Amino acid sequence: MRKDKLYFLTFLSIAIIYSVIASMAFHYLVKESTLKLLETHLVFSKKEAKSFSTLLSQQLSQNISKDSLQHNIQQSLNGTDLDMGFLSIYDWSGKVVAHPDIKNVGLLASPNNSYVSSVNDDLTPNTFYDLLHNESDTIAAETIEKQSKVIALSSIQNSDWILAAHVRTDNIQNQIGDFKQQFLAVFLVMGLFIVISAVVILRIFGSSYEKTLELKNEKLEDEVINLSKLNSAVGEYQQKVSEGSTITETESSTSKKRLLTYVRNELVPVSTGDISYIYTENAITYVICRDKKRSTSNLSLDELSTQLDESVFFRANRQFIISIASIEKIVKYGNNQLKILVTPDSEASIIISKNKAAQFKQWLNI
Repeated sequence: MRKDKLYFLTFLSIAIIYSVIASMAFHYLVKESTLKLLETHLVFSKKEAKSFSTLLSQQLSQNISKDSLQHNIQQSLNGTDLDMGFLSIYDWSGKVVAHPDIKNVGLLASPNNSYVSSVNDDLTPNTFYDLLHNESDTIAAETIEKQSKVIALSSIQNSDWILAAHVRTDNIQNQIGDFKQQFLAVFLVMGLFIVISAVVILRIFGSSYEKTLELKNEKLEDEVINLSKLNSAVGEYQQKVSEGSTITETESSTSKKRLLTYVRNELVPVSTGDISYIYTENAITYVICRDKKRSTSNLSLDELSTQLDESVFFRANRQFIISIASIEKIVKYGNNQLKILVTPDSEASIIISKNKAAQFKQWLNI
């Protein structure tokens, strides 16, 4: 049950994070794509308006009558594709001189009955984008007349005419809508793939990790059992030693009953039964008793280990000899090492190495 909850929360977290990132990327890509589209329209329309107005100016300079030229222009504009953009001509009074839809010729340009919007040479894709964004609701609502905006103006020399390049804003809005649908589809497919892949990978690695944990837990359980046995054996051995049942006659005759130690300049004999542990520090041998009294000895640990009762004292390492009665607890330390906790506490840690752990267990008759 916990695993299912973990997978669900992981799935939910990845979905939320992806949704936030995808939302920001979606709006960024839609805007950038729209700006590229508008930039293309602006560049093309400005070039077309400039080229056409220059051509008309040249014809007028050759003394071609305006009426004849207007007729020719109207004939050229008739049937022009209005889907994306078109050209039209106005006079200075705002009256339509030529238009692809001949029904508009002679009408005055106004926001209500024409396609003209104020424009200047500084019109940029970003400005155009903001205009479309702000007027998207109006364009969607007005269905009677197809919407357009003038994005380039060019005056025709030798006349009072102005050539205007229009762009169909409703079709641009449709293209933007297509961008959004395409990007949305891509992000949805990508999102499903990423989320599902992440969950599958999590399950695979999770299962592998769980197996590793199970093996470690089994190993820890075995170590806990072994340590428990070891501590139990210490307790039993301590009881045997206190009762004197483990000391043989040979050991009794060869092992010292007392050590001659020093407290400052005073000689102090210490019974081996009162010793908790012995250790060396800075080439000095210290003898620690159960009552926490500390004295020093002239003998090294190597010499003491041969003179002390082996059934009671154990050489833990180069620094310590410990008494069975002083052992409070045995815990695992590092890689297959043992740490001995003694009474009274030792300032330095008493560590039995991996190689000596087997000898320590044998000493405890395990």
